[in-house]
Amino acid sequence: MRLAFGLDARVFSGLTLAETNAVTNLITAHYAPPSFVEGDRLRLPEEEARHAVRVLRRRAGDEVVVVDGEGGWYRVRLDRVNKKHASGVILERRINVGEPDYDLTVGIAVLKNPNRFETFLEKAVELGVTTVAPLLTARTEKTVVRASRAQRIMVAAMKQCGRSRLPRFAPPETFANHLDSDPPDLGVICHEKTGPVSLLSALRACPSARRVRVLVGPEGGFTDDEVEAAGRAGYRAVSLGPRRLRAETAGVAAAAAVLLARSDEAR
Repeated sequence: MRLAFGLDARVFSGLTLAETNAVTNLITAHYAPPSFVEGDRLRLPEEEARHAVRVLRRRAGDEVVVVDGEGGWYRVRLDRVNKKHASGVILERRINVGEPDYDLTVGIAVLKNPNRFETFLEKAVELGVTTVAPLLTARTEKTVVRASRAQRIMVAAMKQCGRSRLPRFAPPETFANHLDSDPPDLGVICHEKTGPVSLLSALRACPSARRVRVLVGPEGGFTDDEVEAAGRAGYRAVSLGPRRLRAETAGVAAAAAVLLARSDEAR
């Protein structure tokens, strides 16, 4: 079984507790923006340092993984640690660890239930989404999104899943304005009234499309007028299957479909 950062579960077999802890330190990533990197040293933000020291029991001499949210990945040996501070020397640097080789934007309507929207955010990060674009559609019932909370959820998911680049969380915008933005290589709109054309079929028909955008409607779905407007803007209506999915499930299913389709093509 493969674990985060390419580690195999078999590496734990026969290890002492100290050795197991050392490997675990390299699986659980920490977050520090690029401004916290100075030359060959890296310092964790105070909140991240408190969590590292008090919860994860990091100590001087431990080697840890830190990501900066902009593609930077660092292996760091901590040498200065107290209750509010953790810093160390950078032993190794990489770029874009855990990142897909395509650009996926999911434009998803703001959902009435914030917990469901937050579930989507977490899974979107895990599945390689590059940008989450909250949409205000004709049937959107809620127009406010807590950007700061969304950021915290996405940072936590990034650290957990082994990515190094934090997806962009765009400001909410109207559906019409979103359609007027720069066109992707492949744009699709998920609609339950669509015929037999599936998202996977659309993806396989355009294997060279590296900038993909998927539009997902609110609890009541997109209106026929919105689907027609998307069609005029170059988007193709696709189906996610014969069952009616909740909006957040549709977003997750779409992101997973893109991941699997592009992963198959890379083999």
